[in-house]
Amino acid sequence: MTWWQIILSGFEALKEYIALHVLTCLIPAFLLAGAMVTFVSREAIVRYMGAATSKLRSFALAAGGSFFVAACSCTVIPVASGLYYGGAGVGPAFILLWVAPAANILALVYTGAILGGKMVATRVAAALLMAFVVGGTMSFAFRGEERTRAEKTNPAGQIAAQNAKVMNRSDLILLILLVLALLAPNYIVRGGPYWQKVIVWAIGMAAVFSYAFLAKTREEIRHWMRETWWFVRLIFPLLLAGVFVVGIIGALLPEAWVTKWLGGASLRSSFLATLIGAVSYFATMTEAPFVHKLIGLGMGAGPALALLLTGPGLSLPNWLAIARVFGVKKALVYVPTLIVLGTLVGWIAGNTVLR
Repeated sequence: MTWWQIILSGFEALKEYIALHVLTCLIPAFLLAGAMVTFVSREAIVRYMGAATSKLRSFALAAGGSFFVAACSCTVIPVASGLYYGGAGVGPAFILLWVAPAANILALVYTGAILGGKMVATRVAAALLMAFVVGGTMSFAFRGEERTRAEKTNPAGQIAAQNAKVMNRSDLILLILLVLALLAPNYIVRGGPYWQKVIVWAIGMAAVFSYAFLAKTREEIRHWMRETWWFVRLIFPLLLAGVFVVGIIGALLPEAWVTKWLGGASLRSSFLATLIGAVSYFATMTEAPFVHKLIGLGMGAGPALALLLTGPGLSLPNWLAIARVFGVKKALVYVPTLIVLGTLVGWIAGNTVLR
């Protein structure tokens, strides 16, 4: 393969990403992130998922809610960062960052249809276990920062948080419409042509903005758009750069080598599957058919689980964007933690429940 073909592979990946994901995935995700910061009560976030809140309650709430956010490793970043900058603790924010792409409801349903109930049940259990470990690790590693954030909430703010409502009815309806607009293109037109997804997306966006103009003031809408644009200009350029690099890596990685080293249930094969998943980009739900193909070529069940978890949950664009949005130190703790966890979970499951 010539250097020009390698570079062209990067542009092809970028072209496919922009054509298939920006309109129907990223735009609703950025709008949802902006809406969360604008319309969800900061005091309520601090109350339920803030740095000073019970870790067990906040982690459980973040993990449970994340199952209903169908997003890939890149799409979820604006949503998680919206939660974090809205006042949530670092643990719940990174749990959302992990569980939403690794085990959202759409990906689980699709995984069950292709790979069977045993694999999907193991994926759910593994994602939840890893979520609590990730949340605990991030909270412990940045406990000093979390303590400072908690102390910044003055007594008056603490009283307000105790009495705060998460949002009013119009805010809730708008957020539900945004979530539906994010889910609908992939759920309603699963496997269908892209133009049908665009039509579903357009209907969803029309419903969102029709309701917003009826229920919200112009100032509220302007505030929402300002918050949305903040996420776009911060994250989007890095996502494009990361997707380009992933396209080049994909062109350089021989398929024969991958299938040769991913068989069985060894720690090495689980680690390699985790590492491949951690650097590659998978749009949500695309990981299941890819893993199914590799299983047919001899991939072990344990490495398959590791790739199912880290493939949609991590990616090189995801690393870069996390470092930009949350800081390099958090990325340097989060990414290695997931690589270690994915390796161990794949290895243990491959030798026990998936044997």
